[in-house]
Amino acid sequence: MTSISGSSATMNPAFVSDLTEERRLAQLKRIAELKNQIGSLPRSSKGQHGTRSHRESDLDGSGSQSLSLGTSPNQESFIDEASSANGPSRSSSRSTSQDERSYVYTANTEQNMYSKIVPNSDSNSYDDPAPNGRTDHVEGSDSTSKSQRTGSTLSKRSANSSNTSAETSDVKIKQEEGGPTILDNHYNSTTFISEFSDLSPIQPVTPATLAFPNEAGPSPAKKRRMSREKRSLFSNFRPKTSIPVKLPHEELARQSVEAALASRLNPFVLHPEEYQILRQHICHLHVSAYLNIRNRILRLWVRNPLVTVTAEEAAGCAYTSKWLNLAEVAYEWLVRRGYINFGCVEVPDLSDLKARKYRRRSTRRTIIIVGAGMAGLGCARQLEGLFNHYREAWTMAGEEPPRVIVLEGRSRVGGRIYSHPLQNQISKGIPKNLRCTAEMGAHIITGFNHGNPLNMIIRGQLALHYHPLKDNSHLFDVDGKIVDRDRDRMVEKLFNDILDRSSLYRHQIPTPATVEGDRHLVEDARDPNGDAGSPISVVEEEQNTVLNRPTTLTDQGLMQVPAGLDKLTGKAHIVAGSREKVPSSQAVQEMGWLFASGVSEQELDLDTVVNSTNYPTLGTTMDEGVKQYQSLLGLSAQDLRLLNWHFANLEYANAANLGKLSLGGWDQDVGNEFEGEHSQVIGGYIQVPRGILDYPHELDVRTRMIVSRIEYDVTGSGSQTAKVICDSGEVLEADQVVLTTPLGVLKDHSITFEPQLPEWKESSIERLGFGLLNKVILVYDKPFWDVDQDMIGLLRDTEQPGSLDHQDYSTNRGRFYLFWNCMKTSGRPVLISLMAGDAAFQAEELSDGQIIGEVTQQLTSMYRNKMVPLPVEAIVTRWGKDKFARGTYSYVGPEGRSEDYDAMAKRLGNLHFAGEATCGTHPATVHGAYISGLRAASEIIDDMLGPIIVPQPLVPVTIKVESKPAVATSSKALQKVEAKEVLPSGETSAEKQTRLETFEAEILKAIFAKLGPRPDKPGKQGANPFLLYSKEKWGECRSKCDEIRRSMTGNPIAKASRNEIRAELGKMWREAVEEVKRPYLDRTMTNRVANHENASTFQDKLNEWDSEAMSIRREFVESHPEALSREEEKDMWQALGVYAGMERKAKKLSGYADTSGDDAKEG
Repeated sequence: MTSISGSSATMNPAFVSDLTEERRLAQLKRIAELKNQIGSLPRSSKGQHGTRSHRESDLDGSGSQSLSLGTSPNQESFIDEASSANGPSRSSSRSTSQDERSYVYTANTEQNMYSKIVPNSDSNSYDDPAPNGRTDHVEGSDSTSKSQRTGSTLSKRSANSSNTSAETSDVKIKQEEGGPTILDNHYNSTTFISEFSDLSPIQPVTPATLAFPNEAGPSPAKKRRMSREKRSLFSNFRPKTSIPVKLPHEELARQSVEAALASRLNPFVLHPEEYQILRQHICHLHVSAYLNIRNRILRLWVRNPLVTVTAEEAAGCAYTSKWLNLAEVAYEWLVRRGYINFGCVEVPDLSDLKARKYRRRSTRRTIIIVGAGMAGLGCARQLEGLFNHYREAWTMAGEEPPRVIVLEGRSRVGGRIYSHPLQNQISKGIPKNLRCTAEMGAHIITGFNHGNPLNMIIRGQLALHYHPLKDNSHLFDVDGKIVDRDRDRMVEKLFNDILDRSSLYRHQIPTPATVEGDRHLVEDARDPNGDAGSPISVVEEEQNTVLNRPTTLTDQGLMQVPAGLDKLTGKAHIVAGSREKVPSSQAVQEMGWLFASGVSEQELDLDTVVNSTNYPTLGTTMDEGVKQYQSLLGLSAQDLRLLNWHFANLEYANAANLGKLSLGGWDQDVGNEFEGEHSQVIGGYIQVPRGILDYPHELDVRTRMIVSRIEYDVTGSGSQTAKVICDSGEVLEADQVVLTTPLGVLKDHSITFEPQLPEWKESSIERLGFGLLNKVILVYDKPFWDVDQDMIGLLRDTEQPGSLDHQDYSTNRGRFYLFWNCMKTSGRPVLISLMAGDAAFQAEELSDGQIIGEVTQQLTSMYRNKMVPLPVEAIVTRWGKDKFARGTYSYVGPEGRSEDYDAMAKRLGNLHFAGEATCGTHPATVHGAYISGLRAASEIIDDMLGPIIVPQPLVPVTIKVESKPAVATSSKALQKVEAKEVLPSGETSAEKQTRLETFEAEILKAIFAKLGPRPDKPGKQGANPFLLYSKEKWGECRSKCDEIRRSMTGNPIAKASRNEIRAELGKMWREAVEEVKRPYLDRTMTNRVANHENASTFQDKLNEWDSEAMSIRREFVESHPEALSREEEKDMWQALGVYAGMERKAKKLSGYADTSGDDAKEG
């Protein structure tokens, strides 16, 4: 895989489990093996040109790299000692007995090898020369587990080795001499969120309820169904083996909830598809048990995405055998839907080798994927893994698993991800084995946390370098002066207010049906007790409603509203807010604005412009808002330039002029944003698709295969194969076809279909827009700008300077409005200027000379005290003219509907669709394209194997055997009889119970007199800066919100709701300057250290108290020999968890007088 910076590597200790001595020595032997293997390979010379294609090149295109076995800090000195040893091990290992999934990874550096770049006259892409063959790879197995599993593949393509050392730190920040700060390839799970009250169910990509005219559902004739007898039945596995014994329940729950959030799933609510699968088989009570198991399985994957989660491990996530069938369904669903075991991970072959060997082979089925972008490569890689996972379904039928072929029209992979190699490859500030590149297409990873699948691939599997971006920009005005920050904030708040008021007209997307589990059980990692009730479906039919439906914002009288734009991406920050808005006159005064001279208070009225047309747009609505605020506030020319800079940034996010965006649907993906810092991949984003291409083994990708026609079977019956016809005349037949071409290609009708696409599909293609964004890449010998700033903004003027007409700014506002400083990611002094909105289309028509001359003139005006030279290398993108794209990414046009993205994703028989324009929850993003590829793979595996089989019964009924009296009596009468029963000792059972309880009380009194109460678990001090801020500012914010509520309602005693206060607090925190946040951030770090120290000392204190208490109890019993009989004393020690040899088996203060059995049920 890819290398880690320089020749060193770091690990996150939170993800490193304790290694047994046997496994540690096996790892060291494997390191020695790899050093010998890699050291014997030929070395390359730096600067030597090769004739390699993408099939031979490494992940970043600069030479081959390999993933080698990770070492812990205390293992470093043992590497040389094991140099002569040999034996199998793995790059990442896991013991099923402990089930502490962790991974560490290092990588070998190499000297740089450049690929020969050949210009392609047909497009803006560049060619890598023809392929030169495949290479072998080394695999290992884990001898500590009952089931054989394969870890990450080790490539043999490394040119030379390096001495790898390992250092440990929670967050490794590496500062190259004279270069940028590089965040090393540690991997952290998503930040745990303490409040989930506003979480809503994840919307399904393609709702089952979505109906289309003349729709033909999948009904393949030959499904390779796997019988229950041939599958690895979960009933044969042991429960609880994947739950660490020493891990407290609350920590297990925290990690499991966190893992669900890191996987785009609500930890407390069934996914709508899970709900449809389970509703006829389980009751509401058992939903929490399913959620607990599902979340624990996700925990295994999140903690180590280098190794697949096996069925045995998934079964081990159940506390008892009662829930094993639930674990089976959860595991099947997570595997098929791509929530676990996805990406660059080797899926082991667990099929029956004898059956595969002696059965007669039939023709292999074929899956053809059109397009080698993130959707196509992601789908192909997922299918390869699924076919290996379910290999037995084909081998038992005497077949080989289907083959997957990817056809790509370009001469390279990546699609709209393209990292162009620069002419001068002498880098500074980035690892020496990485190429100097500039991003011509996709550029930014919009947050790793809260479910981004690229998190697992980039940080968890490929271990790529990335640079976290900071919004530390300056805005330059037309006169070259930096805009005053206070004025910028005021105008930004005004822009946000207009955007917020425009959100009132958003289309309301119906929430899919699902049910919520018991939050307390999930948060405590406890499974429900009690008998099963009626299935969910029966109860819902009887009640004629969905019970336990999760509370939505609509139920609370709230909605998702934008709380400002992210300057780095142009996308809106979304918070929960009230539909009732503060009067505009009051709002602007709170922002610090003053009314224009002679102007009285007036309220913003957007209804008139919205109701004037059947298809209102975001642009016309916001333009009207600016117009009315201008008359109210007397906005200056600089104010208009600032406002239009934010307009341009929003156009950058949507790749279109705001006048082309639907008012009701432009942000229909709202609420699905990921969290965390935005980042750029150092050395080129292209390393991600190349990594998916090459690891764990190379996919069958055929370049320069331009598809012109697809003939498909609309019935999906399996009786007719599909045909893919290329421009060259070559015809390929396939059982299933996945089309991942951009929406622009479909709009351009570059591919014809037989039969023709149905009207509902064509209509969605027409209604959705496909936008355009272009870039101007400028390469210099030396930087003349502030290299510590990641982005630099520029306000644009109108043709008539100083115009006070807002409409005059729309044409030019996106022209060079933003510059990305890419020195920290490219290794060269590189600026990338954006052409957004109307300016993107201007770039398609202007010559390179005109564009370079104008941008140089703008930079000269910005840096008047510096010498701004002409760039030594310049590249202008023109994605609109690229016949394989015809634009950049999709948006919702004025006539767009909320279901258009789902209609785009809907299959037609054996023709499937994928790509960012088919992902309604994450459109216009790289991760959205990848997620759509997972969805298409899921459709195909369901088509071939049939739906997920639900075991019957899903939850076995527990039969209680009770002895009943011969004569029926009431329960009260029976209790009286039992109480009066005379024991052999001459006392009644009630008298005996009283005597034992009295004696136990005397023992406890003696223990408490000497030791005091048993230590309580120390409370955790605040480790979330926002929560600390909220606690201190709650009263102040509540008073402010109460005043707003009273002014809105006219009720002098009205009070704001808690959700309104929370939303306002979130807004205050986001808008707070660094000086305000710093004390809370510092306190958080202090509290985390204190919490760690308290947790480490508490267990020692608890063990010491328990040990002394046991000694006091023993002494007390010995000093009162007549108090208990031998049998009673034995019962007491057994109830306390003490057996033969006085060995402590459990911690319990008292128990023989408490026979309820609750503790036996716990956990």
